[in-house]
Amino acid sequence: MQVKEIMTRIVEFASPTTSAKEAAHQMHETHVGVLPVLDEDKVVGMITDRDICCKVVATGHSAGRTPVSEIMSTEVATCFDDQEISEATDIMIDKHVRRLAVVNKANHLVGILSVDDVARDSHDMASSVLESAAQLH
Repeated sequence: MQVKEIMTRIVEFASPTTSAKEAAHQMHETHVGVLPVLDEDKVVGMITDRDICCKVVATGHSAGRTPVSEIMSTEVATCFDDQEISEATDIMIDKHVRRLAVVNKANHLVGILSVDDVARDSHDMASSVLESAAQLH
């Protein structure tokens, strides 16, 4: 089975200039914990609710004045939409992440693959991803 068959296709995103406060509000309204950061349709980063909490709120910075570009992760783990799910989970395990930005051959964002998406197909693969991701936290 390919990634495009189980990935989430409708993806909320932020731009590098979006404030952390706006990103947090967007995450809250859409019930997501991560936003890919796009610059001209290219993925340049990822921001999570944890990034906002640990890098802005906990350090006393202003969420309204802190742009996403200052706190996002710039090393974004990605996979292609036509890759096999097993290949994508191998990337998740190797990178210790629970989500991958899914891109097409033109490197444009087309979806997000989360461990929850994987779990709907294989509990064993999802369990391996979660074990790997937990090693960093």
